[in-house]
Amino acid sequence: MQNVLPQQAGLTVNNIIYRYTAEKNAEDPFVVHVQNENALDTGYIFRETDDWSGVPGNNIYKVIPVGAIPIEYWGDGSIEWEGEGNVVDPSVVYTYWYNTCFDPQTDPECPGYEPPYTLVLPVIEFNDPLQDQYVLEELERKAKIEEEEEYERKQRLAKTKKKLENLLGGINIQAMSELALSQEAALLAMNYIPPAYLTSLRGGTYDEVLVLIDNKLPVNKKARRVGLAQQLLHEEMVEAQYTK
Repeated sequence: MQNVLPQQAGLTVNNIIYRYTAEKNAEDPFVVHVQNENALDTGYIFRETDDWSGVPGNNIYKVIPVGAIPIEYWGDGSIEWEGEGNVVDPSVVYTYWYNTCFDPQTDPECPGYEPPYTLVLPVIEFNDPLQDQYVLEELERKAKIEEEEEYERKQRLAKTKKKLENLLGGINIQAMSELALSQEAALLAMNYIPPAYLTSLRGGTYDEVLVLIDNKLPVNKKARRVGLAQQLLHEEMVEAQYTK
């Protein structure tokens, strides 16, 4: 039936119209069933029986109202017969009606229609915090505190440098890093002087231990010849540059 009726929600079948030709002898028994199975239960949702027993064969045309049965009940359809005879040129037509308001939400005119819920987002006014007077005043106050702290830090660093210069005998310590100076300042705050500042190296005189036996070095004649040859070659190359 899925190939016969549109698979549309809200569709109902109202009438069955069928026709066929019964071929038989008048004295032979012959019964024809036009039927549809119940798709949701056992048995048939529709079944019409024609008894041709004792009558000659002929054409038949019927319209059977079924009372708006929903499409989901309609199972497979068939024509069956019993006895001596045959069914020729059968045709079965289903008339149906579609309830456009089966789903009330398909049309605002349908009974039971409910307007869709519309989510209304609240409008939140944006306030730039940087434009708030209290925030600006707080930012200015923090900036002023940071400037004062930075000034005090530089003053403490300058005092630390001065104390270290005095302690080390006037040595210039401008090249020392701030980390090193802060460490030195911490030591001074604890009145602690590192042992390296108080350690002295032992002095004295180191006597010469190398003694030359000969006070005159011999002349290296081979080296003199090599030096002379190199000098002559250099002069020849220089002269060649100016003769071209």
